[in-house]
Amino acid sequence: MPPPAPTPDLTPDKARAVAGAAQRVYVLAAHPDWRDSRVNSRLLAAAQAVPGMDVNDLYGSYPDYAIDVPAEQARLAAAQLVVLVHPVQWYSMPALLKLWLDEVLTWGWAYGAGGTALRGKDLWLVATTGGPESSYHPQGYNRYFFDAFLPPYEQTAALCGMRFLPPLVLHGAHTAPQAEVDAHIATFGQRLASYPAWPELDELAECPACEVPASDRPSEEVASVAGLSQDARAPSGGSAVHAVTSAGAQ
Repeated sequence: MPPPAPTPDLTPDKARAVAGAAQRVYVLAAHPDWRDSRVNSRLLAAAQAVPGMDVNDLYGSYPDYAIDVPAEQARLAAAQLVVLVHPVQWYSMPALLKLWLDEVLTWGWAYGAGGTALRGKDLWLVATTGGPESSYHPQGYNRYFFDAFLPPYEQTAALCGMRFLPPLVLHGAHTAPQAEVDAHIATFGQRLASYPAWPELDELAECPACEVPASDRPSEEVASVAGLSQDARAPSGGSAVHAVTSAGAQ
């Protein structure tokens, strides 16, 4: 996967536009154990260092997995760019980020009839993998190129009418040379600070929303079960048993 194109020097007018847009970036960072993170913890810190970013450490905000859905929807509604920062775990995202998608991107708000809150926004994936890039190959132990694992993200964006931006991925996060990690962190910070003045954005088509028929709306029974499971979680400040994952030093 080619690296993102460098951001050009900004004219005063464009710099003012970027400064305004920076207040409309929502960064969702998810790592089950920040103390054991080599790269994602630095990505989180880099996002927090960029003025105007709305940055959410999901595992810090919701240690009991009780997500404040109205608050999250308000933060999404205020953003133009939504950034998902996480280590790849079993070819997907950490459990709490998946739960966040399940509960926050609701029918009638994010997709389906009347669900237009996210249309026209951008979604950017910033991920790390434990395996090196060579392992994401038909002859490697992951058997597929990394792009083969992106359709769930791309289709989530499409269902919500969002534009899926080219991901920023660091492979082999456990063993990547320090200079490579440093360059990755610097690129991430620069890209956040310069959005939306990315050269490639002018060439990316807007994503038409995928219309979902009313007959495919989640049933009230499903919704009630989901509500029950949320109410049954540990109260705020309580403990929850979390599975140990292989994110490790990512």
